[in-house]
Amino acid sequence: MRKLIDLSVPLMNGIASDPPGLLPSIEYLDHTQTRDDILAFFPSATVDDLPDQEGWAIERIQLTTHSGTHLDAPYHYASTMDNGQRALTIDEIPLEWCFQRGVKLDFRGLADGYVVTPDDIDRELDRIGHALEPLDIVLVNTSAGARYGEDDYVSRGCGVGRDATLHLLKQGVRVTGTDAWSWDAPFSYTAERFAIDHDPSIIWEGHRAGREIGYCHIEKLHNLESIPATGFEVSCFPVKIARASAGWARVVAVLPSAD
Repeated sequence: MRKLIDLSVPLMNGIASDPPGLLPSIEYLDHTQTRDDILAFFPSATVDDLPDQEGWAIERIQLTTHSGTHLDAPYHYASTMDNGQRALTIDEIPLEWCFQRGVKLDFRGLADGYVVTPDDIDRELDRIGHALEPLDIVLVNTSAGARYGEDDYVSRGCGVGRDATLHLLKQGVRVTGTDAWSWDAPFSYTAERFAIDHDPSIIWEGHRAGREIGYCHIEKLHNLESIPATGFEVSCFPVKIARASAGWARVVAVLPSAD
């Protein structure tokens, strides 16, 4: 029997999962609060007619398509991809991209705000003895993963730069992932660099590599420490939202049986 490892975070109220203004909000309605809702369908019924005098449990959620663990579509990064073609939205992503062999790069030792280079990727691939193949899903384990929900989460972890992202994409990778808030370095560090150099090319550089080669990435992964560097598959099918820039995903690592 295969082993399944959950790599997703739960949507929750009251934790620092996103910057202010982007936090999800969940309203929980229990079985007593919804009795009138179900009785509205049955005008002659009373509360006593309901099993155990209960209605249904439901939740009302206010969030963005980038709340929780989600898969970004190329449309999120820009209106075009592949050097001028219309960027794909999340409902147009090939399903083949979303269930493939996985590889984990351990960058937990890199400083917060560090921008990963092609050499960093190649050194880590050499260390774990993995040769990339087209459609491999590349997951990046950063120092942010252990800080999810804490006040410093959004500003933690390294990011993957334009050159490193294109280095992966030119080898046929079409889905990447990170346990940080963003595939790019935290904005607070990029803002400091921009204030010194005023170089606009560093703003969201990893994301915007998708203008040259279209790709998706997963953000807010979790539990990457529990999976090996290789020897697993990744399932990351997004919710199908018409014309959307992202879709929520229950991301799972699929490991072969130990038997």
